[in-house]
Amino acid sequence: MRLSRYFMPTLREAPSDAQVVSHQLMLRAGMIRQEAAGIYAWLPLGLRVLKKIEQIVREEMDRAGAIEVLMPTLQLADLWRESGRYEDYGDEMLRITDRHKRDLLYGPTAEEVITEIFRAYVKSYKDLPKNFYNIQWKFRDERRPRFGVMRGREFLMKDAYSFDVDEAAARRSYNRMFIAYLNTYARLGLNVVPMKADPGPIGGDLSHEFIILADTGESQVFCHKDLIEMGAPGDVDWDGDLQPLVEQRTNLYAATEEMHDEAAFAAVPEDKRLSARGIEVGHIFYFGEKYSKPMKAEVAGPDGQNRPIHGGSYGVGVSRLTGAIIEASHDEAGIIWPDAVAPFGVAVINLRPGDAAVDEVAETAYQALIAAGKDPLLDDSDQRPGAKFAAIDLVGIPWQLVVGPKGVADGTVEIKRRATGEKQTLPLEQALKVITA
Repeated sequence: MRLSRYFMPTLREAPSDAQVVSHQLMLRAGMIRQEAAGIYAWLPLGLRVLKKIEQIVREEMDRAGAIEVLMPTLQLADLWRESGRYEDYGDEMLRITDRHKRDLLYGPTAEEVITEIFRAYVKSYKDLPKNFYNIQWKFRDERRPRFGVMRGREFLMKDAYSFDVDEAAARRSYNRMFIAYLNTYARLGLNVVPMKADPGPIGGDLSHEFIILADTGESQVFCHKDLIEMGAPGDVDWDGDLQPLVEQRTNLYAATEEMHDEAAFAAVPEDKRLSARGIEVGHIFYFGEKYSKPMKAEVAGPDGQNRPIHGGSYGVGVSRLTGAIIEASHDEAGIIWPDAVAPFGVAVINLRPGDAAVDEVAETAYQALIAAGKDPLLDDSDQRPGAKFAAIDLVGIPWQLVVGPKGVADGTVEIKRRATGEKQTLPLEQALKVITA
């Protein structure tokens, strides 16, 4: 992509009402534009990041055996009346009446819709287990939307739903998602801690939030410090016993503020206690027969008798993750994207567009990086060098390759790693090898 043909409306200053770093930097980097309270248009740069996060989430869901579907944003109120949640959900639900006077709602989640789909087609325990996931826009009419995409009203969410014949099988499905979430966040460059959590309006008796620690976190969290150092499980036998891997992380104390037990936390060795601010980036639930009983989602068991299925749901805030990654990875100059989700892999910065020799080297570097699959952005704008460097630092592209007249005369270019600030002056061919290694 050539910057002269792109749309990247960066700002020198963030609007005064942007309270947290991620909101400030997303506005300044031209990633989003607010259209209404808690509702944002995703501009080209932001959309590229959003799509990359979405794809990583999709790949890890597929790897864990979940099957993708796409459910509607508008849902029938009658389904929610079946489950008993239509009146219980509260004012966060946006209720709508269409021209035929049918009651609809803009889905805040989709347990009812997926249960209705499941019961229409699956009739036997022999067809279980099943796990369907959906990456779709949701709406919750927050009373006080704030923190940009971290707590907006409209948001992109991955929601998965498992269906099993009994509690033991359902807990195995829960474990699969628990492990898949750890792997997902590791690929996104995040260090998460799973914490016992309140299931809230989703229901059920088993629930974990996945939390990243950040000074700007919206809630207080408490955990054993060893959890911070645990890496992701990585490749596992998805059909094997995952319980030991789950217990390795859940046997150590970790809880959100709502579920905190001061006495249990006091039993943790003092040098291992950690109290910090945290940002929720995912939430999983086992809720048993909460939806299947009222909605009559049943299968024939091994004895031929119909029985309600046992369910679970598993949410990842895809758009929220964009803000959370920034909260965890930035400096005074701007965003520092992990390579996996960066909008572009390399910024080729031409310091003197119009100079034939400089243009030629910049173009050669740009084409070589395209061929290497590094998804480069060529800054061929006529901005001053200082403005170019500031803008590229702001948007957080992992590598910079700088082409200027002095370097061209010497047969070199400069490369910079955004995360560390390390710079090297090298011949172009060698510089390309470093970046593409």
